[in-house]
Amino acid sequence: MNPADLGLPVDVPSTALFTDHYELTMLQAALANGTADRRSVFEVFTRRLPEGRRYGVVAGTGRVLDAVENFRFDTAVLEFLRERAVVDMRTLDWLASYRFSGDIWGYPEGEVYFPGSPLLRVEGSFAECVLLETVILSILNHDSAIAAAASRMASAAGGRPLIEMGARRTHELAAVAASRAAYVGGFASTSDLAAGFRYGIPTVGTSAHAFTLVHDSERDAFQAQVASLGSGTTLLVDTYDVAEAVRTAVEVAGTGLGAVRIDSGDLLLVAHRVRQQLDELGATATRIVVTSDLDEYAIASLAAAPVDAYGVGTQLVTGSGHPTCSMVYKLVARAASADPKAPLVAVAKKSSGGKTSIGGRKWAARRKDAEGVAEAEVVGTGAVPAALADEQLLVQLVKAGEVVARESLEAARERHREALATLPLSATQLSRGEAVIPTEYA
Repeated sequence: MNPADLGLPVDVPSTALFTDHYELTMLQAALANGTADRRSVFEVFTRRLPEGRRYGVVAGTGRVLDAVENFRFDTAVLEFLRERAVVDMRTLDWLASYRFSGDIWGYPEGEVYFPGSPLLRVEGSFAECVLLETVILSILNHDSAIAAAASRMASAAGGRPLIEMGARRTHELAAVAASRAAYVGGFASTSDLAAGFRYGIPTVGTSAHAFTLVHDSERDAFQAQVASLGSGTTLLVDTYDVAEAVRTAVEVAGTGLGAVRIDSGDLLLVAHRVRQQLDELGATATRIVVTSDLDEYAIASLAAAPVDAYGVGTQLVTGSGHPTCSMVYKLVARAASADPKAPLVAVAKKSSGGKTSIGGRKWAARRKDAEGVAEAEVVGTGAVPAALADEQLLVQLVKAGEVVARESLEAARERHREALATLPLSATQLSRGEAVIPTEYA
């Protein structure tokens, strides 16, 4: 089989090989020694937030549910594993009928999280749960990193719309996931048509410098664009001289010109000059869009500038310096035997070097003060205190192998807005600091 023959679809027919080799060798050994059927509980969490971040954002949950449903070992995949002798025939036979039949609980998409938060809890036999580790972490680490960067940028933008435009700065399929995560985190639209097709995210775009350069003059380029897209379009005005371009843009499109885009230079200074020029030309309703390697700090620095929207690419799709959330997937409890009635035993890694974990099947709740402002993330095992019963964070996502909590991207986006509104005001500050609320263990 030639992998190139599969093409590059937005969705993949199977997620079964989005995993590490050792997941399958562990499975083979567990099947051989009788531990494969032990009831087990795995949890996803992070020991710390990226440096300087005050909160994390859960993103990718919907994609995780899709990945679990599509985790199937079809004939071609099984043949690949057989040819490479990755596992023995007994294991291949077991994989041929693999379907996750357990339960998954997790923080709903768009929710915020903190160090130690049990973001996802996967329950079932050891064999069926251990196989999902890599694909779950791959999705959650990537998407949550992008969503956290997007959330910070949205806070810095102060309500001005943000356009995701980083497709050319990352892998083509990662770009689609990044658009989705950015939308959860507060971005309003994307330039990536695949993201619009797959997830219904609004798409936008007009022209690049190449369109201006291919014409004999800037005026010709503007006339062609306005003739094709109407006077409400956005004209790119920094190919040559900005002041001259703005003047030409208004002459061509009239005072009803939709917007101008600035992609280089001292954006703060140029934006003020362009706003003054537009107003003097009577184009008082023409908006100003700025791009050019923006991050949350650059956006914040433009808070006082007459900017109406921001386009962000590289820094967004790379997590603005933190492309992963360092989430891990750890076994926290397992049955004493393969007997379905065997009690769960808490287990945890105890090695040194900051990689210890806390055993036991956990719940999580967010304690709030009298004004409804979050003051602590409370994580525990056993009974949930009555005072926190209505503040629990985990919801059931999969029950007996069936997805029970699939929701729209709009719902996740709105949840993030609501969750962020309950955090202390310092959560949205860009200054470096620790998690905005502590994690307490009950």
